[in-house]
Amino acid sequence: MSWRLLLLSPLALLLVLFGLSNRHMVALKLWPFDLEWDTPLAVAVLLAAALAFLLGAGIAWASGLPQRRQARRMEAAAHLLEAELNELKGRLAREAGPALPAPPASR
Repeated sequence: MSWRLLLLSPLALLLVLFGLSNRHMVALKLWPFDLEWDTPLAVAVLLAAALAFLLGAGIAWASGLPQRRQARRMEAAAHLLEAELNELKGRLAREAGPALPAPPASR
């Protein structure tokens, strides 16, 4: 059994019970306009919760934008520094010439 199923099953049961116990009709009105929507109370509450969740997720995503931008810049700088280091190692190896043979192991 998946851990997701273990977590989502109680949540789904709670949502179903909430929906069944709140079937009273309510009228949702948009104040400045003459709009009215008759819906069960459970739908209205769950819709408001979903909108609040999406708003919070959007705010959290937007707050991480500066850190992600800085991380991309730092990653690009690290790639440039690695390329420069490899170039300098290659130049040093060419200037040093062939490596000396290893000394024989003493017995």
